[in-house]
Amino acid sequence: MSAPQSSTVSTRFLILSDTHNFDINDINLDDHPVRKSLPCVDVVLHCGDLTHCGGISSYRKAIKLLGSIDAKLKLVIGGNHDLELDHNFWNTHLDEGDEPEDHEAAMEVMKGRLAEETGVVYLEEGTHTFILDNDATLIIYASPYTPAFNDWAFAYEHDQDRFSKPQDTLTGCVSIAQHPIPNLGEIDVVMTHGPPKGILDQCPQGNVGCSNLLQAITRAKPLLHCFGHIHEGSGAMLMNWDSSKPCTRDHLTNTFPEPLKQEIVPGETSLMVNAAINDGANTPANVPWLVDLLLPKVKYEKAV
Repeated sequence: MSAPQSSTVSTRFLILSDTHNFDINDINLDDHPVRKSLPCVDVVLHCGDLTHCGGISSYRKAIKLLGSIDAKLKLVIGGNHDLELDHNFWNTHLDEGDEPEDHEAAMEVMKGRLAEETGVVYLEEGTHTFILDNDATLIIYASPYTPAFNDWAFAYEHDQDRFSKPQDTLTGCVSIAQHPIPNLGEIDVVMTHGPPKGILDQCPQGNVGCSNLLQAITRAKPLLHCFGHIHEGSGAMLMNWDSSKPCTRDHLTNTFPEPLKQEIVPGETSLMVNAAINDGANTPANVPWLVDLLLPKVKYEKAV
């Protein structure tokens, strides 16, 4: 009798964020792991802030960085520093020398031929499904939006909830969600630019993550929630959602270039990763995270 086939397949992710114009040709960064030969992975996740303050050449530089990584699929979102990628922000914040057409030009870089040739897929806010080369199915929610701070791109007010329907929104907040995060069992990975409240969000101003995002993550309990934005919060944490005891948060050590050895139980635990490459001094002092997830295997119908 043949052994039963597994319904899941191990899938390796390389996670990074807040690279802010990282230049793979900068000889001053010779020793940085991102500039060296990175391990082959199934999927790259970049959680936004590709640039310092936008700029078409900066997006090309980011695509070149992602193109240097050995992976068939590279999923990317914008961040608050990626100004032209936010159409509404760009049209209302034009300075001298800026052109309305710069939004379209930036999107052409992120979605055009250069991106396609390097395997980069720019994700708009919402839920996306991918069939990977290893026959895994990946369902990922993506959002570049963060709470308003100093008039940057992709912002929402602190009492606005982008991530849940009205019935799931915190008291005192208003749902503006056009693409809410799915419920438990309907999502594998959540990738946002910013962190949830109280999770890898500590900076000189305190814990600055989003309470409404935390509410949505607690509801969805994905295998992985990755983000960046708060450079000082770089790190990883395992959330234990077991309802029989208080929620625990275990801090984890980055084992790069080896993958993180951490069991993740669907519906019971979630891996939270702040993958900011730049630190609080805005220098590229941190390394990416390698994470293995067990994803559902594609079910092919048998030919008749």
